[in-house]
Amino acid sequence: MSAQPPSILDRIGNTSLLALRHVVPESGARILLKLESENPTGSMKDRMALAMVEAAEADGRLRPGGSVVEYTGGSTGVSLSLVCAVKGYPLHIVTSDAFSREKLDHMEALGARLEIIASDSGGMTEQLTRDMVAAAQAIAEEPGSHLTDQLNNTAPIAGYHRMATEIWAQADGQVDVFVQSVGTGGSLRGVGEALRLYNAKTRVVAVEPSESAVLSGGPSGSHKIEGVGAGFVVPLWREEAADRIESVSTGEAVAMAVRLAREEGLFAGTSTGGNVVAALRLAEQLEPGATVVTIMCDSGMKYLSTELLQAELASRRVSDA
Repeated sequence: MSAQPPSILDRIGNTSLLALRHVVPESGARILLKLESENPTGSMKDRMALAMVEAAEADGRLRPGGSVVEYTGGSTGVSLSLVCAVKGYPLHIVTSDAFSREKLDHMEALGARLEIIASDSGGMTEQLTRDMVAAAQAIAEEPGSHLTDQLNNTAPIAGYHRMATEIWAQADGQVDVFVQSVGTGGSLRGVGEALRLYNAKTRVVAVEPSESAVLSGGPSGSHKIEGVGAGFVVPLWREEAADRIESVSTGEAVAMAVRLAREEGLFAGTSTGGNVVAALRLAEQLEPGATVVTIMCDSGMKYLSTELLQAELASRRVSDA
Protein backbone atom coordinates (compact mmCIF):
# COMPACT_ATOMS: atom_id res chain seq x y z
CA MET A 1 0.00 0.00 0.00
CA SER A 2 1.49 3.34 -1.05
CA ALA A 3 2.24 6.06 1.48
CA GLN A 4 -0.19 8.95 1.79
CA PRO A 5 0.91 11.98 -0.28
CA PRO A 6 2.16 15.04 1.62
CA SER A 7 -0.37 17.67 2.72
CA ILE A 8 -0.10 21.37 3.48
CA LEU A 9 0.43 20.39 7.14
CA ASP A 10 3.85 19.06 6.18
CA ARG A 11 4.84 22.65 5.36
CA ILE A 12 4.49 23.77 8.98
CA GLY A 13 7.83 24.71 10.53
CA ASN A 14 11.36 24.98 9.11
CA THR A 15 10.92 28.74 8.77
CA SER A 16 13.80 31.11 8.04
CA LEU A 17 15.87 33.06 10.58
CA LEU A 18 16.80 36.51 9.26
CA ALA A 19 19.14 39.19 10.64
CA LEU A 20 17.63 42.68 10.73
CA ARG A 21 19.71 45.10 8.63
CA HIS A 22 18.29 48.54 9.44
CA VAL A 23 16.28 48.19 12.65
CA VAL A 24 19.43 47.48 14.65
CA PRO A 25 20.96 48.59 17.97
CA GLU A 26 23.91 50.98 18.17
CA SER A 27 25.68 48.49 20.43
CA GLY A 28 26.63 46.29 17.48
CA ALA A 29 24.65 43.30 18.73
CA ARG A 30 22.54 41.51 16.13
CA ILE A 31 18.81 40.82 16.15
CA LEU A 32 17.60 37.68 14.39
CA LEU A 33 13.92 37.33 13.49
CA LYS A 34 12.29 33.92 13.07
CA LEU A 35 9.95 34.33 10.09
CA GLU A 36 6.90 32.39 11.27
CA SER A 37 4.91 34.21 8.58
CA GLU A 38 6.28 31.51 6.25
CA ASN A 39 3.93 28.92 7.78
CA PRO A 40 0.86 27.98 5.69
CA THR A 41 -1.57 30.44 7.35
CA GLY A 42 1.14 33.06 7.87
CA SER A 43 1.37 32.43 11.62
CA MET A 44 3.42 30.60 14.24
CA LYS A 45 0.13 29.28 15.61
CA ASP A 46 0.13 26.63 12.89
CA ARG A 47 2.64 24.76 15.06
CA MET A 48 0.38 25.11 18.11
CA ALA A 49 -2.82 24.04 16.34
CA LEU A 50 -1.23 20.93 14.84
CA ALA A 51 0.26 19.94 18.21
CA MET A 52 -3.09 20.30 20.03
CA VAL A 53 -5.08 18.32 17.47
CA GLU A 54 -2.52 15.53 17.09
CA ALA A 55 -2.17 15.15 20.88
CA ALA A 56 -5.96 14.80 21.20
CA GLU A 57 -6.03 12.26 18.38
CA ALA A 58 -3.21 10.27 19.97
CA ASP A 59 -4.88 9.86 23.36
CA GLY A 60 -8.42 9.35 22.04
CA ARG A 61 -9.99 12.64 23.16
CA LEU A 62 -10.64 13.47 19.50
CA ARG A 63 -12.02 10.59 17.45
CA PRO A 64 -13.12 10.20 13.81
CA GLY A 65 -16.48 11.93 13.40
CA GLY A 66 -15.78 14.27 16.30
CA SER A 67 -15.57 18.07 16.20
CA VAL A 68 -13.22 20.71 17.60
CA VAL A 69 -14.09 23.80 19.66
CA GLU A 70 -11.82 26.73 20.60
CA TYR A 71 -11.92 30.33 21.87
CA THR A 72 -9.43 32.52 20.04
CA GLY A 73 -8.34 36.01 19.08
CA GLY A 74 -7.93 34.77 15.55
CA SER A 75 -4.50 33.38 14.68
CA THR A 76 -4.98 30.16 16.64
CA GLY A 77 -8.45 29.92 15.12
CA VAL A 78 -7.14 30.33 11.59
CA SER A 79 -4.49 27.70 12.24
CA LEU A 80 -7.04 25.30 13.73
CA SER A 81 -9.28 25.95 10.73
CA LEU A 82 -6.48 24.84 8.43
CA VAL A 83 -5.67 21.72 10.45
CA CYS A 84 -9.33 20.73 10.83
CA ALA A 85 -10.02 21.30 7.12
CA VAL A 86 -7.19 18.96 6.16
CA LYS A 87 -8.10 16.34 8.76
CA GLY A 88 -11.86 16.57 8.20
CA TYR A 89 -13.07 17.78 11.60
CA PRO A 90 -15.89 20.34 11.90
CA LEU A 91 -14.64 23.37 13.87
CA HIS A 92 -16.64 25.77 16.05
CA ILE A 93 -14.76 28.97 16.96
CA VAL A 94 -15.67 31.53 19.63
CA THR A 95 -14.03 34.86 18.83
CA SER A 96 -14.79 38.60 18.98
CA ASP A 97 -15.18 41.80 17.00
CA ALA A 98 -12.07 42.99 18.89
CA PHE A 99 -9.97 41.11 16.35
CA SER A 100 -9.22 41.84 12.73
CA ARG A 101 -11.81 41.20 10.04
CA GLU A 102 -9.15 39.41 7.99
CA LYS A 103 -8.75 36.74 10.66
CA LEU A 104 -12.49 36.17 10.98
CA ASP A 105 -12.89 35.92 7.21
CA HIS A 106 -9.91 33.55 6.94
CA MET A 107 -11.43 31.20 9.52
CA GLU A 108 -14.75 31.14 7.69
CA ALA A 109 -13.02 30.63 4.34
CA LEU A 110 -11.39 27.48 5.76
CA GLY A 111 -14.76 26.19 6.92
CA ALA A 112 -14.96 27.19 10.58
CA ARG A 113 -18.27 28.14 12.19
CA LEU A 114 -17.93 31.36 14.21
CA GLU A 115 -19.64 32.72 17.29
CA ILE A 116 -18.78 36.42 17.73
CA ILE A 117 -18.65 37.89 21.26
CA ALA A 118 -19.05 41.69 21.40
CA SER A 119 -16.10 43.60 22.85
CA ASP A 120 -15.99 46.77 24.91
CA SER A 121 -14.80 49.52 22.51
CA GLY A 122 -12.83 47.07 20.39
CA GLY A 123 -10.19 46.33 23.03
CA MET A 124 -8.86 43.10 24.52
CA THR A 125 -9.80 42.79 28.21
CA GLU A 126 -9.85 40.14 30.92
CA GLN A 127 -13.65 40.03 30.83
CA LEU A 128 -13.71 39.47 27.07
CA THR A 129 -11.27 36.58 27.40
CA ARG A 130 -13.34 34.98 30.14
CA ASP A 131 -16.59 35.46 28.19
CA MET A 132 -15.07 33.74 25.16
CA VAL A 133 -13.80 30.84 27.27
CA ALA A 134 -17.22 30.35 28.90
CA ALA A 135 -19.00 30.35 25.54
CA ALA A 136 -16.60 27.76 24.11
CA GLN A 137 -16.96 25.55 27.18
CA ALA A 138 -20.74 25.57 26.73
CA ILE A 139 -20.47 24.58 23.06
CA ALA A 140 -18.02 21.80 23.94
CA GLU A 141 -20.71 20.12 26.07
CA GLU A 142 -22.18 18.75 22.83
CA PRO A 143 -21.45 15.01 22.37
CA GLY A 144 -18.34 14.30 20.31
CA SER A 145 -16.93 17.80 20.79
CA HIS A 146 -13.34 18.36 21.88
CA LEU A 147 -12.28 21.70 23.39
CA THR A 148 -8.62 22.28 22.54
CA ASP A 149 -8.56 24.90 25.35
CA GLN A 150 -5.39 26.72 24.36
CA LEU A 151 -4.93 28.55 27.69
CA ASN A 152 -4.60 25.23 29.54
CA ASN A 153 -3.25 22.94 26.81
CA THR A 154 0.36 21.86 27.40
CA ALA A 155 0.80 20.06 24.05
CA PRO A 156 2.11 23.18 22.26
CA ILE A 157 4.99 23.51 24.75
CA ALA A 158 6.57 20.34 23.42
CA GLY A 159 5.52 21.37 19.92
CA TYR A 160 7.58 24.55 20.21
CA HIS A 161 10.72 22.60 21.14
CA ARG A 162 11.13 22.03 17.40
CA MET A 163 11.27 25.80 16.83
CA ALA A 164 14.10 26.05 19.37
CA THR A 165 16.00 23.31 17.55
CA GLU A 166 15.60 25.23 14.29
CA ILE A 167 16.72 28.50 15.91
CA TRP A 168 19.79 26.93 17.52
CA ALA A 169 20.96 25.41 14.24
CA GLN A 170 20.21 28.54 12.18
CA ALA A 171 21.99 30.82 14.69
CA ASP A 172 25.05 28.54 14.68
CA GLY A 173 24.62 27.86 18.39
CA GLN A 174 24.80 31.50 19.42
CA VAL A 175 21.66 32.72 21.20
CA ASP A 176 22.34 35.11 24.07
CA VAL A 177 18.74 36.29 24.54
CA PHE A 178 15.39 34.96 23.35
CA VAL A 179 12.48 37.44 23.34
CA GLN A 180 8.82 36.49 22.93
CA SER A 181 5.43 38.02 23.73
CA VAL A 182 3.08 36.08 26.03
CA GLY A 183 -0.35 34.97 24.87
CA THR A 184 -0.97 31.50 26.28
CA GLY A 185 2.69 31.31 27.37
CA GLY A 186 3.25 28.10 25.42
CA SER A 187 5.74 29.42 22.87
CA LEU A 188 7.81 31.32 25.44
CA ARG A 189 8.04 28.24 27.64
CA GLY A 190 8.58 25.74 24.84
CA VAL A 191 11.25 27.63 22.94
CA GLY A 192 12.86 29.07 26.05
CA GLU A 193 13.25 25.82 27.94
CA ALA A 194 14.70 24.02 24.93
CA LEU A 195 17.20 26.83 24.22
CA ARG A 196 18.31 26.68 27.86
CA LEU A 197 19.04 22.99 27.39
CA TYR A 198 21.43 23.94 24.61
CA ASN A 199 22.98 26.75 26.69
CA ALA A 200 21.98 27.36 30.31
CA LYS A 201 23.22 30.95 30.03
CA THR A 202 20.65 31.90 27.37
CA ARG A 203 18.35 34.54 28.84
CA VAL A 204 14.60 34.39 28.15
CA VAL A 205 12.62 37.65 28.09
CA ALA A 206 8.81 37.82 28.13
CA VAL A 207 6.90 40.70 26.51
CA GLU A 208 3.46 41.96 27.56
CA PRO A 209 1.29 45.04 26.79
CA SER A 210 2.10 47.95 29.13
CA GLU A 211 -1.63 48.76 29.29
CA SER A 212 -2.24 45.35 30.89
CA ALA A 213 1.08 44.40 32.46
CA VAL A 214 -0.30 41.73 34.78
CA LEU A 215 2.80 39.50 34.63
CA SER A 216 4.78 42.44 36.02
CA GLY A 217 2.26 42.89 38.83
CA GLY A 218 0.35 45.73 37.19
CA PRO A 219 -3.41 46.14 36.83
CA SER A 220 -5.44 44.48 34.09
CA GLY A 221 -6.45 46.85 31.30
CA SER A 222 -7.54 47.17 27.69
CA HIS A 223 -5.01 47.02 24.85
CA LYS A 224 -4.97 46.32 21.11
CA ILE A 225 -1.96 44.07 20.58
CA GLU A 226 -3.79 41.08 19.14
CA GLY A 227 -2.96 37.58 20.32
CA VAL A 228 -1.18 38.52 23.56
CA GLY A 229 -2.02 39.95 26.97
CA ALA A 230 -5.09 38.00 28.14
CA GLY A 231 -5.64 40.45 31.00
CA PHE A 232 -4.83 37.94 33.74
CA VAL A 233 -1.95 35.62 34.61
CA VAL A 234 -2.55 32.73 32.20
CA PRO A 235 -2.45 29.15 33.54
CA LEU A 236 0.63 28.13 31.52
CA TRP A 237 2.71 31.04 32.82
CA ARG A 238 5.58 30.18 35.14
CA GLU A 239 7.75 32.90 36.71
CA GLU A 240 10.86 30.81 36.19
CA ALA A 241 10.13 30.68 32.44
CA ALA A 242 11.48 34.21 31.98
CA ASP A 243 14.54 35.99 33.35
CA ARG A 244 12.94 39.35 32.67
CA ILE A 245 9.62 40.89 31.60
CA GLU A 246 9.41 43.83 29.21
CA SER A 247 6.27 45.94 28.81
CA VAL A 248 5.49 47.49 25.41
CA SER A 249 2.58 49.82 24.64
CA THR A 250 0.14 49.29 21.79
CA GLY A 251 1.40 52.50 20.17
CA GLU A 252 5.02 51.33 20.30
CA ALA A 253 4.09 47.95 18.85
CA VAL A 254 2.10 49.43 15.95
CA ALA A 255 4.82 51.98 15.14
CA MET A 256 7.47 49.26 15.07
CA ALA A 257 5.32 47.04 12.85
CA VAL A 258 5.14 49.88 10.32
CA ARG A 259 8.86 50.58 10.68
CA LEU A 260 9.71 46.93 10.00
CA ALA A 261 7.64 47.07 6.81
CA ARG A 262 9.22 50.30 5.57
CA GLU A 263 12.83 49.65 6.58
CA GLU A 264 13.15 45.87 6.36
CA GLY A 265 10.36 44.90 3.96
CA LEU A 266 8.90 42.67 6.69
CA PHE A 267 5.15 43.21 7.02
CA ALA A 268 4.15 41.84 10.42
CA GLY A 269 1.47 42.19 13.07
CA THR A 270 1.54 44.17 16.31
CA SER A 271 2.79 41.31 18.48
CA THR A 272 5.87 41.17 16.25
CA GLY A 273 6.25 44.93 16.65
CA GLY A 274 6.22 44.46 20.42
CA ASN A 275 8.79 41.69 20.17
CA VAL A 276 11.20 43.84 18.19
CA VAL A 277 10.76 46.87 20.48
CA ALA A 278 11.77 44.68 23.43
CA ALA A 279 14.55 42.98 21.46
CA LEU A 280 16.07 46.38 20.61
CA ARG A 281 16.03 47.40 24.27
CA LEU A 282 17.84 44.23 25.26
CA ALA A 283 20.30 44.36 22.37
CA GLU A 284 21.41 47.87 23.33
CA GLN A 285 22.62 46.47 26.64
CA LEU A 286 24.74 43.72 25.06
CA GLU A 287 28.26 43.62 23.70
CA PRO A 288 29.02 43.83 19.96
CA GLY A 289 28.50 40.45 18.33
CA ALA A 290 25.92 39.26 20.86
CA THR A 291 22.73 37.72 19.46
CA VAL A 292 19.11 38.42 20.35
CA VAL A 293 16.49 36.16 18.74
CA THR A 294 12.82 37.04 18.54
CA ILE A 295 9.82 35.98 16.47
CA MET A 296 7.88 37.41 13.56
CA CYS A 297 4.68 35.88 14.88
CA ASP A 298 2.54 36.40 11.79
CA SER A 299 1.93 38.39 8.64
CA GLY A 300 0.67 41.97 8.65
CA MET A 301 -1.79 40.94 5.95
CA LYS A 302 -4.02 39.81 8.85
CA TYR A 303 -4.30 43.39 10.15
CA LEU A 304 -4.71 45.64 7.10
CA SER A 305 -8.24 46.71 8.00
CA THR A 306 -7.60 47.46 11.68
CA GLU A 307 -8.16 51.02 12.86
CA LEU A 308 -4.75 51.16 14.54
CA LEU A 309 -2.80 50.24 11.43
CA GLN A 310 -4.91 52.50 9.22
CA ALA A 311 -4.41 55.41 11.63
CA GLU A 312 -0.64 54.86 11.76
CA LEU A 313 -0.41 54.68 7.96
CA ALA A 314 -2.54 57.84 7.63
CA SER A 315 -0.30 59.76 10.03
CA ARG A 316 2.77 58.72 8.05
CA ARG A 317 1.16 59.81 4.80
CA VAL A 318 0.77 63.28 6.30
CA SER A 319 4.39 63.36 7.51
CA ASP A 320 5.64 62.11 4.13
CA ALA A 321 3.72 64.81 2.26
